[in-house]
Amino acid sequence: QVQLVESGGGLVQAGGSLRLSCTASGIIFSINAMDWYRQVPGNQRELVAAITSGGSTNYADSVKGRFTISRDNAKNTVYLQMNSLKPEDTAVYYCSADIRRRVYNDNFHAWGQGTQVTVSS
Repeated sequence: QVQLVESGGGLVQAGGSLRLSCTASGIIFSINAMDWYRQVPGNQRELVAAITSGGSTNYADSVKGRFTISRDNAKNTVYLQMNSLKPEDTAVYYCSADIRRRVYNDNFHAWGQGTQVTVSS
C-alpha cells in the first residue's frame, strides 16, 4: 500500500528550530500536493503549509516568515523547517500527500502517524 513516515519532532526552547521530514513509500506512481498539518488536543487539525509537485507553496498566516516547506521529489520526501518557534506551535504535526497509486490506478490521500513538537517557554 502507501505509507507516510514522519520524523524530526521533539522538545525545543522558544526561539529554537526543528526540521520535520516525511517520506512516502509503497505503490506510488506520482505524488501531487504534500502538506503539513498540526493538531492540539481538543482543536481541529489545521493546515500549516502546503507544496505542489511544481514547488508552489502556501502557509498559514501564523507561520509565515518562520516556517519553510520544501520537497525532494526523487526521494518522495517533504520537509518542514521551523524557525523562531513559539510555545503556541506546540502540537502533533502530521504530513499528508495526494498520491497516484500504481496497481489501483487511483488517487489516494495518505496521512502520516504524527510527530510531537513541544516548544517550552
